[in-house]
Amino acid sequence: MDLTGTYVVTGGGSGLGLATATALCKGGARVAIWDRDDASERAAALGSARFDRVDVTDEAAVAAALERCIEWGGAPRGLVSCAGIGGGWRVAGKNGPHPLDAFRRIIDVNLIGTFNVVRLVAQAMTKNEPTAGGERGAIVMVSSIAAYEGQIGQAAYAASKGGIVSLALTCARDLAGHGIRCMAIAPGLFRTALTSTLDPDIEAGILRSVPFPSRLGEPEHFASLALEMLRNPFLNGCVIRLDAAARMPAR
Repeated sequence: MDLTGTYVVTGGGSGLGLATATALCKGGARVAIWDRDDASERAAALGSARFDRVDVTDEAAVAAALERCIEWGGAPRGLVSCAGIGGGWRVAGKNGPHPLDAFRRIIDVNLIGTFNVVRLVAQAMTKNEPTAGGERGAIVMVSSIAAYEGQIGQAAYAASKGGIVSLALTCARDLAGHGIRCMAIAPGLFRTALTSTLDPDIEAGILRSVPFPSRLGEPEHFASLALEMLRNPFLNGCVIRLDAAARMPAR
């Protein structure tokens, strides 16, 4: 699909989302960056981007941001849904059971928030004129290798990302009649604000589970795959692991 239309990137103010928004702008797209944190200066620096403060779990806020996006650049041709949070608690232990409110919050942001954005943006995409190949849009969600190998303390995070794996094919089938593709990326260990705070010894231990290349992925690697998934008309309903062959150990 041509990448010169309007695209939405959630969580686009930093990390994987910002790298994706940057790559899209460099490729000629207009990008609506949605994030809970202020990214107005980053959006302005990209030139062909706009910023909206959006909580993806808030139906009204997402709908309002989508309306502003459509007024600004037309209905989105693509969505890359990067917004998400983490956290770690064991299911049971010396500190008591896993806090239910923490489990609920991670599911709410990572899974329900993703679906909230997908359903509203997909509805707007149905109004697009199809391309010569019949496409009206493409959606890339973000899962994690934790969906497959959740580590100790990752019950909530792994469950939220496993839900996105299950959504990929279901959404692709639901949206096929509208000419909209839906896929997901399951990233491994990437250099983001979260991993930048890791103790060097802990990082070294983690990287022992990464066969080759044995290092953290760069956000630009993620952006490169996201753009290819948006471009390639025969990618649909799939989840692609982007992890340098890593398989996470229990801890």
